[in-house]
Amino acid sequence: MKEKFIKFGKNLVTTEEFVAEGHSFCSGCGEVLALRLACKALGRNVIIANATGCIEVCTSPLPVTSWRVPWMHTLFENVAATVSGIEAGLKILREKGRIPERDIKCVAVAGDGGTSDIGIQALSGAFERNHDFLYLCFDNEAYMNTGIQRSSATPYGASTTTAPAGKFSIGQTTWKKNMAEIAVAHNIPYVATACPSYPFDLMNKVKKGGEVKGPAYVHIFSPCPTGWRHASDLAIEIGRLAVETGIFPLYEVENGRYKLNVDRSKLKPVEEYLKLQGRFRHLLGEEIEKIQEHVNEEYAKLKAKVAALPA
Repeated sequence: MKEKFIKFGKNLVTTEEFVAEGHSFCSGCGEVLALRLACKALGRNVIIANATGCIEVCTSPLPVTSWRVPWMHTLFENVAATVSGIEAGLKILREKGRIPERDIKCVAVAGDGGTSDIGIQALSGAFERNHDFLYLCFDNEAYMNTGIQRSSATPYGASTTTAPAGKFSIGQTTWKKNMAEIAVAHNIPYVATACPSYPFDLMNKVKKGGEVKGPAYVHIFSPCPTGWRHASDLAIEIGRLAVETGIFPLYEVENGRYKLNVDRSKLKPVEEYLKLQGRFRHLLGEEIEKIQEHVNEEYAKLKAKVAALPA
């Protein structure tokens, strides 16, 4: 059966669904939307290794699955090691003539905890060994699947179950780890940030990452109505505000060259983003201003990197 596509402007999007309906993601989840878009960009010729987390739990309740492509569950900490083994195994099978020459992309899927905390050692090693794979980090900024515990990707000032706001605490007291820049530091061919509020940008980056020879990393902002305590119909608006305020800029780095994909002449105030989420409702003006200053500084650093190298 021939695959069908729908045209949106210059973009062709397959009508085929690789993540089936019937999953158990929360209402209004930004992560499952991002996952659906990413899988459409990758197509059928993939093998996906999925670390423990919301995506794994919500798509594979025994004895059924929402996956329509080859998929396997791995532990929290070893998805990059597992996908490295898959990629190496396919290479050996091709060399021995046991399978035909065919472009099969090996893809690792994990959340922010499985990437920036528990799995960073395996990920760094896979980058260093130059395995040919695509790593997709779906970042909902905490360990949502196990009860909204803070991770190193949790933003400053957010209240979580293990870093709760209270009389003597503002919640998270450290700044969000910049995993995209950590990936860039490994000198891999392709790194990008993406958000489902910008669907074609997300799909184009995932497709580009899938076509790269060598390691590629795409960090995907994934609004979570449950953990962020926002209305279930606000995921797209919150994703756009994250970009428009500079909290989560959209950029890509190809062979060390930075490109800013959405560049506003003037950023919106971070308060517009923060006020829509219950996890930030305890923050006062002084802390909001501190976050604003940090965002301004980080955005200026990114702009400097873009300006330092020709496009």
